[in-house]
Amino acid sequence: MEAEKKLKKSVRIRLQKEADKKFREENKGRLGAVKSSLRNIPTSPRKMRLVADMIRGERANIALNILRFDAHHASITLEKLLLTAIADWQMQNEDISIEEADLYVKEIYVDSARMLKRLRPAPQGRAHRIRKRSNHVTIVVDNHNQEETKENNK
Repeated sequence: MEAEKKLKKSVRIRLQKEADKKFREENKGRLGAVKSSLRNIPTSPRKMRLVADMIRGERANIALNILRFDAHHASITLEKLLLTAIADWQMQNEDISIEEADLYVKEIYVDSARMLKRLRPAPQGRAHRIRKRSNHVTIVVDNHNQEETKENNK
């Protein structure tokens, strides 16, 4: 029995990307939800979750309005990510117009990323640790009408 060769990480990633691309081409027009993500955003995950909780489950146009007029700094980043997710959905579903599609934010979650640790001088020869946090955001956008048709078909 021949032992299976262990592939380098870069080769595994390339093969995975090729397989994903092939899957997307085969299922073009049939996929519903679209996932977009941003990594290593230099904002605290707690601050980002406050804004993410506001748009979870909302329709895409309402979520965009919420983000556009929100005062938090994280809302600018999430607005760009939501626009990217909508554009990705439109690329996958070219036969459906965005006006007819009832897009909504199906899932949104914020994970903590790497933390930069620094030291700040303190009185009497001591030092205080400063932790500069960052996060990863993932958003899933789906067509609300498509969900209803799936339920009706069951």
